[in-house]
Amino acid sequence: VQLQASGGGLVQTGGSLRLSCTTSGNKFRIGAMDWHRQAPGKQRDLVASITSGGSTNFADSVKGRFTISRDNAKNTVHLQMNNLKPEDTAVYYCNARLLTSTGWNSYWGQGTQVTVSS
Repeated sequence: VQLQASGGGLVQTGGSLRLSCTTSGNKFRIGAMDWHRQAPGKQRDLVASITSGGSTNFADSVKGRFTISRDNAKNTVHLQMNNLKPEDTAVYYCNARLLTSTGWNSYWGQGTQVTVSS
């Protein structure tokens, strides 16, 4: 099972980016999917999450600017980031809880860099 993240890049303050993360491999079900981020020298923090039923949750710092969505047919989760700020600069990681032959486990993508210039 693998998670492949994409969509990071360099953008100016106020700009937008859309991150995507696709799961592949043998799995029976996909549970909650999240985006986390880690800035240099800081811990990895939860940015946004979405349950299998579509319920969402956001960190206070991104509420009103970021949205999270999922396409269950394509096993993909998206993070739409608008009105980006320099403090959003970080490596963004996706995470998914997947049911496989070994049970429910948590899987991480490889991370994608987001840089917001002032």
